[in-house]
Amino acid sequence: MTLAPMTPLAAMPSPSTAVWQLGPFPIRAYALCIIAGIAVACVVTEYRLRRRGVAPGAVLDIAVWAVPAGIVGARIYHVITSPEKYFGAGGEPIKALYIWEGGLGIWGAVAGGAVGAWLAARQLGIPLTVVADALAPGMPLAQAIGRLGNWFNNELYGGRTTLPWGLEVHVMDPDNPGHALRDDAGNPVLQPGLYHPTFLYELLWNVGVAALVLILDRRLRLGRGRAFALYVMGYTAGRFWIELMRTDEANHILGVRLNVWTSALVFLGALVYFVRVRGPREYLVPVGEPAVPVAPAGDVSQVDLSAGEAGARPVAPEGYRVVTEDQFRTYRETGALPPADPADPADPVDTDDADRAMADDTDRAANHDADSATADDTDRADRAATDGPQGAPAGRTGGDPTGSDHADAGRADAGGRPTDRDS
Repeated sequence: MTLAPMTPLAAMPSPSTAVWQLGPFPIRAYALCIIAGIAVACVVTEYRLRRRGVAPGAVLDIAVWAVPAGIVGARIYHVITSPEKYFGAGGEPIKALYIWEGGLGIWGAVAGGAVGAWLAARQLGIPLTVVADALAPGMPLAQAIGRLGNWFNNELYGGRTTLPWGLEVHVMDPDNPGHALRDDAGNPVLQPGLYHPTFLYELLWNVGVAALVLILDRRLRLGRGRAFALYVMGYTAGRFWIELMRTDEANHILGVRLNVWTSALVFLGALVYFVRVRGPREYLVPVGEPAVPVAPAGDVSQVDLSAGEAGARPVAPEGYRVVTEDQFRTYRETGALPPADPADPADPVDTDDADRAMADDTDRAANHDADSATADDTDRADRAATDGPQGAPAGRTGGDPTGSDHADAGRADAGGRPTDRDS
């Protein structure tokens, strides 16, 4: 009996080139994938921000801060977790700045991007949780597209396999980065055997995470950053088992890859946040009315009619205020801003106005007390004038035929003082 050979019937090829020259400028597949992923994330986030009341174009203002900060954070994390490549024996510290040679950590990208987004959100007056929830499904889509760059670079694959989707991996030329090593016949050299395409597993997992966030966010109407926490939990759960399959070099703690520990800890942190934080989805309305372009005054012939035909361009408001979904729906239908809730922390009260209001209340109270005291004095004076001296009852000051009034008025106590009825 002849045993069937273990040679797989199918395999997944890998590109032999990851860099193309456009004159003196190198075009890197990894960079193109990162840029494409950022563009997709921006489109998704822009759409979701608009549905929550943010003015058009806000995502570009956020990306200006978040993208560079995310890249810097990703590089810092990579260098910190792999210092031997740059500061160990034979390492070159200057290469820590060579970001085009690869080496970005997703954990640092999320942390750095969060700092950049926070700075941008403060300038725009948008709560960071609103930005995070809007980004939640776009982030895993960006990561999925970015993983294609690892396929071009022939990196981040797993152990040997005979599965039909096993990956062919080229031996990359160290003297010609971005290109496969070639034999004497000019053919690219392959590693022996096939390997698990762990980059593909993570790509498909991230697409699933994006779908999960969209579905649960629609059903549960997540808010307060919980949609982003759901994305973090979904991503780290997948990264945990995919990281265990990878065979590329990595630092280990207690025999386990560093990113496995990181995935577990970040998952637990996101889970605690998702369970403990509660609250409805946040919607935003502008603080005051957005500025409206003013038509130029003067002769009609001097007015640019083409600008009017194109329509007035929307102007971003000075800031935003968090409202309920019902209030937001009413605002969208009628254009009338809902009343501000003084108890709402999202509606800060001007301390100067509060002091002036308190002073006005104090003045009104003092004036009221003074008016009341004056009225009381006037009433007592009227009663005294009406009752006569010593509080005599009305109707008796005109004289009593019996002479009792004069007797009472002339009666005195033992000390010679007139008798006081009130004493």
